[in-house]
Amino acid sequence: MASLFAVLGVVAFGGAFVIPAGAALAGSAPESQPADSSLYDAAVAGAQQMTVDHVVVVSALDRTSSYEAYVTPTPTPTPEPVTTSSSSSSSASSGSYAAPAYTGGGSKEEWLAAAGIASSDWGYVDYIVGRESGWNPNATNSSSGACGLVQIYPCSKVDNGYDPVVNLSWANSYATGRYGSWAGAYEFWTTNHWW
Repeated sequence: MASLFAVLGVVAFGGAFVIPAGAALAGSAPESQPADSSLYDAAVAGAQQMTVDHVVVVSALDRTSSYEAYVTPTPTPTPEPVTTSSSSSSSASSGSYAAPAYTGGGSKEEWLAAAGIASSDWGYVDYIVGRESGWNPNATNSSSGACGLVQIYPCSKVDNGYDPVVNLSWANSYATGRYGSWAGAYEFWTTNHWW
């Protein structure tokens, strides 16, 4: 029933503009309207005189049916093979972190001195490295791939991230460059638990 009224409304609305426009083009007003009436008055009068010849019935949509859409999946690209070499230093820099490279010895004091870190900063370094790797030069973060004593990320930033002297030398530059000193790096680490 609502659709019948909608159809009648559309037809009446269209007629309200067509009949007065036709009369205006013909040069005369409809017989029931005075010549000085407004276009609105003519449109209302024309709409009231209109008759409908036939009724259009619009059927409701069937919303009980289910529809399926099939989307062709995008093919997964073939991964590039990772090349490994026999050199332990190149395996650390190529992104393959499965085989730690450091097998040498030494103490943390020897490594700190060899890396050129001032003995006055050793306490700060000890705190950070103790929490990053527990002083294990072969430590590797399984989710990110960060490696070595200070967990360089990515490990390929240096030639051999597992070598403790190389790792600490890089960390010395990083701490002084980013935080101004090892004391600044320590303060940041204690606040954020990373550096």
